[in-house]
Amino acid sequence: MEDMICKTKYPLLFLHGAGFRDLKLPVYWGRIPKTLEERGAVVYYGMQDGWASVETNAAAVAARIDEMLAECGADKVNIIAHSKGGLEARMAASSLGAGGKIASITTVATPHRGSKTIDRLMKLPRGFWGLAAFAVNNWMRLVGDKKPDFMNACEGFRTESMEKFNRENPDVPGIYYQSFACVMPHPLSDINLSTACFVLNRIEGENDGLVSVESASWGENVRVLRSGSFRGISHLDAIDFRRRPFSKNGGDVQDICDVYVDIAAGLKNRGL
Repeated sequence: MEDMICKTKYPLLFLHGAGFRDLKLPVYWGRIPKTLEERGAVVYYGMQDGWASVETNAAAVAARIDEMLAECGADKVNIIAHSKGGLEARMAASSLGAGGKIASITTVATPHRGSKTIDRLMKLPRGFWGLAAFAVNNWMRLVGDKKPDFMNACEGFRTESMEKFNRENPDVPGIYYQSFACVMPHPLSDINLSTACFVLNRIEGENDGLVSVESASWGENVRVLRSGSFRGISHLDAIDFRRRPFSKNGGDVQDICDVYVDIAAGLKNRGL
């Protein structure tokens, strides 16, 4: 039935990216969870910290998987992760013993190969990074983070760090891995990320304002998302930040919610 197109065998676990938390309002994922639930999906959230290290959050994700499986009675979960959440999912699966409880890992705009831009930014004076870490960590504690570690998280995005991460966290046999990269066609596609997009275009090529297409590509199935509008698809658009379709004028993607419906439907068709 069309209204059950997203009713996967295993529940969906959504993992947010850096800088945000899973709150009832506003919902990090915009209209996406409701759209999937209306089509039969069972949706859970990771509830991990916003600016903890990948290692800390990966442990939280592994614990969250046990918690949700005990609650729903399923044997496994399908993970859909945005940005840094994808790294946490991979580490939980590969290094923390959760691999046998995960049917699939779908990453959206995840920096699997790190960022050459971060490599350059890390050359800024340590005092700058110290002040930034102090401000971010204290703010995140106020909004609920237990172990914010802004500096560690940022250092983890270096290309050298991610090369080491990928060696130590290989894909787990039996888990279906797929990834989605997004493209801002020009810096004005999303004013929130215009400067970052401009810089990344010159250092790393096509990007979504934070993560390059090259870095976001991982797994058995890789798809690059583009819209047919001036707006493009930014790192924030990937989670429906603006809560509206991109365009009615064609292009690969007109509404990000459709992408997630396709993801869930694809998992269902695979028997996952």
